[in-house]
Amino acid sequence: MEKEPIIQIKKVSKSYPIAGKEFLALKQIDLLFNKGEFAGIVGPSGSGKTTLLNIIGSLDKPTKGDAFVLNKDIKTLSHKEAASLRNFNIGFIFQVFNLLPVYTVFENVEFALLLQNNSAKQRKEAVMRALKWVGLTDHAGKRPDKLSGGESQRVAIARAMVKTPKIVLADEPTANLDAENAHEILKTMKKLNKELGTTFLFSTHDEKVMGYLDRIIHLRDGKIEKDEIKNK
Repeated sequence: MEKEPIIQIKKVSKSYPIAGKEFLALKQIDLLFNKGEFAGIVGPSGSGKTTLLNIIGSLDKPTKGDAFVLNKDIKTLSHKEAASLRNFNIGFIFQVFNLLPVYTVFENVEFALLLQNNSAKQRKEAVMRALKWVGLTDHAGKRPDKLSGGESQRVAIARAMVKTPKIVLADEPTANLDAENAHEILKTMKKLNKELGTTFLFSTHDEKVMGYLDRIIHLRDGKIEKDEIKNK
């Protein structure tokens, strides 16, 4: 793995107004991720892990501190600049598959490319390549209601990977899967991480996910409790 910083979080705090008071979701977070990491932010519900993932994904901004993603200062990005960062460089995988039911598997994966200026031929090549990565080329013409849960999550991975992003953010990606499908999904993501050098960052409290991670950041009450390197 190259020692090339791709995400830098410096003294980041995030607060939200709730019932007339300020709720501090993140407290003085310092983190650095290098290119090609397979890491996870773990902790109980309410620990701040999804908030942190949203800031890294430019879906939210720090209240205090700095977050740099691919050398972009998240706090200073305009709405258009943040959207561009996501559209070209960041893939998202969620616990809910978020597949559009009226579209085929091919069309669901292609959707991630429609905001890029690619030709139909380029899009088709990229979609079929992504479906090959997840072993679903023969499902391209199916609609989501004909897929199993595991197949649906593989389509979601293909959709995240089709633009060959530098970073993939996965928020509880195995929450709606049984153990067998969860392991298959994790093996697929680990394989893409190794073969393509994509940085994968998970938000999870699933022990199965933790078993595949190379690094685990333990978060509790908005603070980092422990940052451990595994699988080395």
